Amino acid sequence: MYMAYGYPQVIPLEQGQYPSSQKIISLKLINRLLLVVSPLHFELWSSSQHRVRLGRYKRDGDSLQREGENLQAVWSPDTKLIAILTSSFYLHIFKVQFTERKVQIGGKQPSGLFLATITRVLNEQVPFDGNDLAVSNIVCDNKHMLLGLSDGSLYSISWKGEFYGAFGLDSSQHNDSEVTSLSHSLANSIASGEAERAFASNYRFSKKSAIAQLEFCVSMRLLLVLYSDGQLVSCSVSKKGLKPVESIKAEKSLGNGDAVCTSIAGDQLILAVGTRRGVVELFDLADSGSLIRTVSLYDWGYTMEDTGSVSCISWTPDNSAFAVGWKLRGLTVWSVSGCRLMSTIRQIGLSSASSPVVKPNQDCKYEPLMGGTSLMQWDDYGYRLYAIEEGSLERILAFSFGKCCLSRGVSGMTYVRQVIYGEDRLLVVQSEDTDELKMLHLNLPVSYISQNWPVQHVAASKDGMYLAVAGLHGLILYDIRQKKWRVFGDISQEQKIQCKGLLWLGKIVVVCNYIDSSNMYELLFYPRYHLDQSSLLCRKPLLAKPMVMDVYEDYILVTYRPFDVHIFHVKLFGELSPTGTPDLQLSTVRELSIMTAKSHPAAMRFIPDQIPRDSALDNHISSSSDLLAREPARCLILRANGELSLLDLDDGRERELTNSVELFWVTCGQSEEKTNLIEDVSWLDYGYRGMQVWYPSPGVDSFKQEDFLQLDPDLEFDREVYPLGLLPNAGVVVGVSQRMSFSACTEFPCFEPTPQAQTILHCLLRHLLQRNKSEEALRLAQISAEKPHFSHCLEWLLFTVFDAEISRQNVNKNHVSIQKQNVSLLEKTCDLIRNFPEYLDVVVSVARKTDGRHWADLFNAAGRSTELFEDCFQRRWYRTAACYILVIAKLEGPAVSQYCALRLLQATLDESLYELAGELVRFLLRSGRDYEQASADSDRLSPRFLGYFLFRSSYRRPSLDKSTSFKDQSAHIAPVKNILENHASYLMSGKELSKLVAFVKGTQFDLVEYLQRERYGSARLENFASGLELIGQKVRVFMETCFTLYSFLLCCIITCHCEIACVILLLTGPFFLKKKKFQLQMGTLQSRLDAEFLLAHMCSVKFKEWIVVLATLLRRSEVLFDLFRHDMRLWQAYNMTLQSHPSFAEYHDLLDDLEEKLSSTANAEEK
Repeated sequence: MYMAYGYPQVIPLEQGQYPSSQKIISLKLINRLLLVVSPLHFELWSSSQHRVRLGRYKRDGDSLQREGENLQAVWSPDTKLIAILTSSFYLHIFKVQFTERKVQIGGKQPSGLFLATITRVLNEQVPFDGNDLAVSNIVCDNKHMLLGLSDGSLYSISWKGEFYGAFGLDSSQHNDSEVTSLSHSLANSIASGEAERAFASNYRFSKKSAIAQLEFCVSMRLLLVLYSDGQLVSCSVSKKGLKPVESIKAEKSLGNGDAVCTSIAGDQLILAVGTRRGVVELFDLADSGSLIRTVSLYDWGYTMEDTGSVSCISWTPDNSAFAVGWKLRGLTVWSVSGCRLMSTIRQIGLSSASSPVVKPNQDCKYEPLMGGTSLMQWDDYGYRLYAIEEGSLERILAFSFGKCCLSRGVSGMTYVRQVIYGEDRLLVVQSEDTDELKMLHLNLPVSYISQNWPVQHVAASKDGMYLAVAGLHGLILYDIRQKKWRVFGDISQEQKIQCKGLLWLGKIVVVCNYIDSSNMYELLFYPRYHLDQSSLLCRKPLLAKPMVMDVYEDYILVTYRPFDVHIFHVKLFGELSPTGTPDLQLSTVRELSIMTAKSHPAAMRFIPDQIPRDSALDNHISSSSDLLAREPARCLILRANGELSLLDLDDGRERELTNSVELFWVTCGQSEEKTNLIEDVSWLDYGYRGMQVWYPSPGVDSFKQEDFLQLDPDLEFDREVYPLGLLPNAGVVVGVSQRMSFSACTEFPCFEPTPQAQTILHCLLRHLLQRNKSEEALRLAQISAEKPHFSHCLEWLLFTVFDAEISRQNVNKNHVSIQKQNVSLLEKTCDLIRNFPEYLDVVVSVARKTDGRHWADLFNAAGRSTELFEDCFQRRWYRTAACYILVIAKLEGPAVSQYCALRLLQATLDESLYELAGELVRFLLRSGRDYEQASADSDRLSPRFLGYFLFRSSYRRPSLDKSTSFKDQSAHIAPVKNILENHASYLMSGKELSKLVAFVKGTQFDLVEYLQRERYGSARLENFASGLELIGQKVRVFMETCFTLYSFLLCCIITCHCEIACVILLLTGPFFLKKKKFQLQMGTLQSRLDAEFLLAHMCSVKFKEWIVVLATLLRRSEVLFDLFRHDMRLWQAYNMTLQSHPSFAEYHDLLDDLEEKLSSTANAEEK
């Protein structure tokens, strides 16, 4: 797994003195050296800890004019020679030599870098048959080079400058099946005897097509020839390499005829083919080139029009991931299983209907490689990906990567601690709080990493509290609790250790050390409290280089090539402490030599004998120390090709389990904590299928594959999230995905690995219920009740079980009835969830996700819908109760649902839940209007309308039309109208103006009609002063809980008591009114908007009493003037009231303004 982090770095390239329209032609990295070849010159850089230019070679103007610009380049595997072919077909061979001049970087430690001198040793023109030929790239081995020509032939050259001439591919030894694969365009009527001639004809046609690219894999002795028409042909090469051209034979055609680039993963035996469609196809070379899968950005909303065709592909050094560059835009890194690990292209989510194409003229900082990717190359360790933008000659972009090889190699890794390691740091997932997983960047001590760059191996202790980190030499330990590093005190001892693997054996760290002087390997055992030769507990010589290693309890597994397994037992005598004298002894307890033609193991893990849960519970034990101490008799094997198998260590039998696996975790017997939620699981694996959970076999013969219960094989992680490990106490899988953060002060975004969690608790609970272990399932659920996402787990459990039940019924509906089980799995699941308060929410949420036609089956197991509704009603869970209304309408009929909805409407109004009340009103109006067709309507509206009660709508709901207004006097609508009018009367009589506004907005209540009818009833306001006094009484009661009047006012604002907030100024005099800041704040209060809302309604029905109060609060002098000029008696009463109350002195300026306007109006009328 590879994940980008940090900002991309820029390596500037020197610009030539002469103009060139060409792009960079070659980017190659070997042995920590980076070669960049441009049309006019080439540069040699170090790709180690410090990126420094070590040498360069610039061609002069005469050479460029006579021989042409650089066209193609190749670097010998030993990095000593560089061959460059010019556009005029001149071959230049350069020799690279390193001087004794060291490069000083700064600081006390030497850099270990030396400057290089580059000299040209050969300059000859290649004797091609014609001058109008075009050439492909160049491939090579230690002695010879090979390039393709536009006439379909290959041309061979030695590193000594010997030209062997052009030759065509030999197809004479093809068998019939191979001929058929190459001659896919031939007619079906061609006989097998003519197949060879037909192939020769087809091959001659292929020779007319130009060779666009060559790809050579030395380890597989495989040469790929890609033609310009998209045809891809694989060729075999002899053991002697490329020199005997007669041994290079075309074997078969691969791909679909639209290939544009290729790349081979030699360890995985996988061929990646980039196509014109922007899709990458993966082929299994071990299985006759069969198609494994395809990867593309189509699911992320990007098509070929956005990215263009694939331009280049580059595999990581360990072949576990590959980078894909596109012609028009960006690059992406994928895992073999198809997980998108990194992408420079901005993402808007999976399965998006539109692609976020960035406009070229926008001013914001842009993403890397916006113009496309022309070349890219991983460094030797996979920590950096070097890329060049299409058409760029100025710079190279270097992306920093961290990796995590969980189940591979000779370093152990616990699933409890998730660690990604970069070249000089560790990225540790902080999982103490699963609600918010964080990524911690832990920089290694400079004193260590500067001498031992880069990080080679990382291993976490079993409890995840200690980390062992090894660089080029030595090792260091980190205590996560204490946040302290432990290093070797003697640097000379540190430099003698070349760590090739790390394991934790309890409190002991085990180092696989390579002895350079004797070319031997050994195991070193150091206590974690002291790294020194004096504290070395044991030194165990090994027979050869270990291929994989593992440890469990007191047993160590070491495997050598080809497949020799040795198991050691460790005995520790004495106290393991600084004051004690511990003695450690190793004894070989088992040796196996297995002959197999399968791929070599990439990882092996012991499988402890699991204690049956029944016996463990009967004996009141969680895990027996005696059984755990027994030697494991089985182990899991993950091979390099992704095959997962189980090996019996007693007799050497191996049982294949599954394939296409990238990593796995053995979980059984790994934790003694009582809160471990995954103790019943044997192991988990991850691949292109997603996550697979494996359980122990209940059968006697554990090697019967059908006894392994594979549940939830489709437990897929998001294809942007790669799993790193497990949190057994939380029952979740921890993964990581890429995020990008953009900044205005930087050119490129910062890549941020972000941890994410996905629960597997529902899988474990369903497994226990399927095995009739209801008590164990309840105990596991009770342990998990306080964990995050517990409610979601229960909902997902019930949904998956119910969905499986529906599928089973559909399969069996056309068959003879099968005898029903005593207790179905659905009933067991409901009985389990019923023990938790989330039960009512979970049941109705699952109903919302399923078809209403199947609700009867669900509620037969879960309980009657009316009883569940009543339970919610009594608990005052009104939102959940509202969700049951449609279920009741479907199962019990519209009359029952109307009754329940009316009860719930009254309760929601009493609790001031006006949004929910509005939803209920709309349901009741529709239901009452279409009473005769209630069943059909509820079935039609249930999938959408039920969502209104669980989630608030994001759009503005239209007001009720005339057909559903309260003016309709239907018998089913009248109760709704009565309930709403009674509540409005209650609010008006209590002068609850804020609630009245919320009530009208939430329920679409016709306030105008109500005010016209009740203006002399409950809505009447006796007089201006009495209205203010009623509101003032609320103020005084409320103020008893406040320390100051100012804090009280803030409380009113926060709680949206608009009528109180609006009247504060009237009752407090000039204390606040003198503060301009407060006056500005009042202008932005929601209370002003509510008062404006009510004022508009009062004006529409000419409700003078309320118009006077609200217009005064809002200081709307124009409204008051329009009212008083037609009713001078009202003006006199208003003037007298404000003058007689000292608390209303603030409004004297308003009185003066009104008096002046009224006087001027009266004078004008007299004239």
